[in-house]
Formats: sequence, structure tokens, C-alpha cells
Amino acid sequence: MKMLLRLSREAIRYKVLYVIAILSTFDLTAVNLTAPKVLSSMTGVVEQGVDDAGLRRIVMLTATLVALYLLRVLFRFLSNYLAHKAAWYLVGDLRTKVYDKLERMHLGYFHDKQTGDLMSRVTNDTREFELLYAHMIPETITNLVTVLGVLIMLLTVNRKLALITCAPIPLIMASGVIFSKKVRPFFRISQEKMGELNAKLQDNLSGVHEIQSFGREAYETEQVNARNFEHVRAMLKALKYSAIFHPSVEFISSLGSVLVVGFGGFMAYRGGLSVADIVAFLLYLSLFYGPITGLANLLENMQHALAGAERVLTVLDAPCEICDKKDAVELRHVDGDIRFDHVSFSYGSGEVLKDVSFHCAPGKMLALVGPTGVGKTTLVQLISRFYEPTAGSVLIDGHNIANVTLESLRRSISPVLQDTFLFNGTVAENIGYAVPEATIEEIRAAAVAANIHEDILAMPNGYDTQVGERGLRLSGGQKQRVAIARAILRRSPVIILDEATASVDVETEQQIQAAIANLAGTRTIVAIAHRLSTIRNADQILVIEDGQITETGTHSELVALGKSYARMDAIQSSAAAGIA
Repeated sequence: MKMLLRLSREAIRYKVLYVIAILSTFDLTAVNLTAPKVLSSMTGVVEQGVDDAGLRRIVMLTATLVALYLLRVLFRFLSNYLAHKAAWYLVGDLRTKVYDKLERMHLGYFHDKQTGDLMSRVTNDTREFELLYAHMIPETITNLVTVLGVLIMLLTVNRKLALITCAPIPLIMASGVIFSKKVRPFFRISQEKMGELNAKLQDNLSGVHEIQSFGREAYETEQVNARNFEHVRAMLKALKYSAIFHPSVEFISSLGSVLVVGFGGFMAYRGGLSVADIVAFLLYLSLFYGPITGLANLLENMQHALAGAERVLTVLDAPCEICDKKDAVELRHVDGDIRFDHVSFSYGSGEVLKDVSFHCAPGKMLALVGPTGVGKTTLVQLISRFYEPTAGSVLIDGHNIANVTLESLRRSISPVLQDTFLFNGTVAENIGYAVPEATIEEIRAAAVAANIHEDILAMPNGYDTQVGERGLRLSGGQKQRVAIARAILRRSPVIILDEATASVDVETEQQIQAAIANLAGTRTIVAIAHRLSTIRNADQILVIEDGQITETGTHSELVALGKSYARMDAIQSSAAAGIA
């Protein structure tokens, strides 16, 4: 009930459709309860002998019956369609709401999540709300009202026989409670296994090139098959209980019918029931046990739906660890002054950054170098507030970024990441992604500045060339320069380059260096680099080792210092000379 009440808050926006659907359900039930009474009255007229008055009475009752059946069509349409309409709109809203929540979650939330499982929650698990609100809840109301209404009608016909009719109900209710407790865990596991299967499929389809390259097709098929049948086994365990429960309910209901027929026949034999009453009782009896059996069927579907709803609510109710404070201010006219003030950051049990402090003036280029895994990428992600420092503060133009709106902060920063992501669209659409209103002339100018314009013109359809999923149709260097063009077009005062030249050749690296040089002095640039040649002209270079800044200075100053940076420069210079 707690979950149903929680879910009802999601559906409240469609209350008008639900109210009309429920009222139509009540009207439909009233029609279904009235029709047997009319048939019973017709039987009574026939039993007494049909004269002219009886014939007129039969005609009137026939017309009433036709009208009732027409009303039944109308009320069933309103009940079914409006409930489905409200439920599907709810599913659509929830899918958008779950996606929006996932889209705004901090990056740490995704570290232990699988993309396919999250996709399953957005698509498959939200689908269960349609079953819940369009089928289970309306049909449950219909069945309960029908059972109550039929019971009242049975009591008006014969109290003793009506009470005998109710004898199986406690047994059915008890078996329903036991069934619910037994079956829902298996449905929950089934939903989880489906999420794991989707995750594996998503992972394998994304890595199909690697699978084929290393000849692992048979192995991956076995892995998918294993997850597939884990889901199948979980479903079969739930269905085994269903296969026991439903026949049991039918048997108990049948016993009730046997009791009613037996006692009813005995009472008719003793003269306690008329033929019309027997006909009415038998007609109502079919309406009585049918909804009870229907409730048992709905109980199974409800456990399945609630298991999916639990997975959806887990996402919706997840705490938002990085979001705007109530008094957050908007950053305006950002110059790009960046300051780290005794910043530390821990993830899990490990400390990634330790008491980091530095200052980068507006329009300057700050470079971060050091071994892999020492916290360079984490540091730049702190600037965009993808993570929160565990100690200290990050400031832009003197504002603690924890006190500004995320939208205005990230609007001021354009990233170019090592693992460049391009959307499945045209080259122009990818360059203009962050500036939807950009003209083709502005997109071309950004491409020229990023030294990708000539490459684009050589493509089959120029700026309208489709890049494919994740930019599959472009080379690594082309993707990197498209990403730089995207950052240039946005005109953010801060540009972050995370290994922007990692996947390009020497000639392309020189082109990217030229693009970066064009930006020098106009934007604040924070660059992570393993190739020291790309950051020789940086205004300030920070050497990071074990989460701490160990050296600070320009290229010439650090080489003269003769420590870690000088050793890295010497190694790379020797390697370059060897290649030459």
C-alpha cells in the first residue's frame, strides 16, 4: 500500500481521466448487476403465463435489456480507453522523468551502474506502470465493486444461500497473501536479470569490433545465453507458484459453487426458493466467482508490476548529491579566473587529490602533467563540479562554484575530452551541438579555427556528412578537431583540454597546437597532456604526482629544475629523436 500511495503521486496529474474512467467502471458494474435482474423478471413473467399485459411487459424489459447492453458498450469504452490514455501518458512522463533524473546525476552515481540496466529501467520497467494503472487498478476496482454488488443482490434473494456463497472467500484471501509474499521476490529478480541481460547486450554491441578481432564470438554468445536463462529461470520460479495458486483458487471457487448448488437445490426441494429466484441466483453466482478468480489473476500481475515499479522508484528517489543550492547565484560575465584553495578529494577509500592549491589568471594557459592515475582528470572535473571536493573550495572569478548554479557554471566551460564523443548526426550538427542557433557561417569559422575545415570539405557531403554512431566514420584526429571546433564555437571563457592530442599524428598535433595558439590570451585554457610538446608554451605547468602538486613553473623553468618534468621531457625528446 505504501508503494501504491507513492505511485499515486506520480499519476495525480491525470486525475480527471482516471476519475471518469473509474466512474465509468462503476456505471459498467451497475449495468452488469442490473441485467440479471431484468432477465429474472422476464423469467417471472414467462412463469406466470404470457398474456397481452405480459407481452407488453416482455417487450419493455427487452428494450431495457438492449439499452443496458448499449450502455455497457459505452461505459466499457470510456473505462478502458481513458484508463489506457492516462496510463500511457504516465508511462511517457515517467520515462522522461527517469531519463532526466539520470542525466542530472553526478558522475559518481554511474561508477557502479551498467548502461544497459539503466536503459532497462527507463524503457522496460516504466512499461509496468501501464499494466498497473490501465489494467490492474481499474480491474481490481471493477471486481471488488462487482463482488460487493453481487453479494448485496444475493442477500436480497436469499440470505442463507448468500452466506454460503461467501464461505470460500477467507481461504482465497489467505492463499493470496501467501502467494504475494512468495512470488514478488522472484519477479524482482527477474527484472534485475533482464536489466543485466540488456547491459550485456549493450556492452557487446558497442564492442563488436573487439569481439570479432579477438575471436570471442562463441564466448560472448555463451555469456549472453547465461544471462538470458538466468532471467528465464527467475520467471519460471515465479510462474511455478502461479501454476499452483491459480488452480487452487479455481478449485476453492468451484467448491463454493458446489455448496451453493447443493444447498440451493435442497432449499428449492423444500419450497424455499422460486424458479425466478433460482435463475437470478445462478446468474449472479457466475458474476460472483468470476471477479474473485480475476482478482487472483490480477494479484500475480500486480506483483510483477510492483517489482518493476520498485526499480523505477529507486532511480527517482536517489539523492541528488550535486545540485543547485536554494540560494545559488548565476555566474555572469565570467573572465575565467580559476583558483583551487586547499582542495582534497576522495573517492571510496582512496584519496585522489591532497591539499591542492593553485591560481590561473584569466586568459592564461595552465597545463597539468604527470603519470597516469594521479588525479589530473579528476582535478579538471572538479572545475565543472562533476564531483564535490571533500575539503577546500574551487573558485571561478572569486565565486565558490558550490554556491553558483550548475547551468551558468557549465555554460562557462567547454571541454575537449580524450575520449571524444560525437552524436549520430552530421558534422555540422556535432560542431553546433552546444549552440543550436549557430549559423553555418559560424560553424565553418569554428572549423577553420580548429583546422578541420579542409578535412570536412573532402568528406562525401561536406558539413552534411553523417559521422555515424560515436563518430565511427571519422578518424581519431578528425573527431578530436571536431570536438575542438565545438568548444571554440561555444565561446566559453574556459576551455578544458583533456589529452586533446592523444590520438592524432604529428602533423595533426601541429594543427591542433596552432588552433590552441589562436585561442591563447582570449580564453583560460586548462590542458592535460602527456605529450609535453603540446604544452611547451603554457603560462604555468603543474606536475602532479600521487594527488599532489610537486612542481610548478613554465617549461624552461621546470627543465632547469631538473626533477620529474625534466626527466619526462628528456625521455620524450630522445624518443622523438629516435623516431626521426
